[in-house]
Amino acid sequence: MENSDQDVGASEVSDASAVSHEVDLIISSAGDWRGAILAQLRRLIHEADPDVVEEIKWRKPSNPAGVPVWSHDGIICTGEFYRDKVKLTFAYGALLEDPARLFNSSLDGKMRRAIDLREDEAIDATAFKALIRSAITRNTKA
Repeated sequence: MENSDQDVGASEVSDASAVSHEVDLIISSAGDWRGAILAQLRRLIHEADPDVVEEIKWRKPSNPAGVPVWSHDGIICTGEFYRDKVKLTFAYGALLEDPARLFNSSLDGKMRRAIDLREDEAIDATAFKALIRSAITRNTKA
């Protein structure tokens, strides 16, 4: 039996909902300020791009939950927890203008750049959303 376009669309929504739930679980697993920061960044990503796709990548025995990834015509950024920070790594951050100087980690790489946020640090929401939109523009032109 062939799937109709409606069936495929429903499957995509279901898959997106399942992945969104997995990202919720990853965020809540932090159980502290790191989860709150990643939840805030996730909300800002969705505000900057309502069409963003959430994915989970790089599942492995040491990290069975995997890594949350936000994409739009390619990876925008990943979100990870460390003991003392939340790290958002932009796949092509070195190719993006960052007038607000949000990137503060992985600055020597040829492609990636990252934003590390520690407890009690805030991010400029307007500048962050502009950076997300810049990453999307870069992806759609690539």
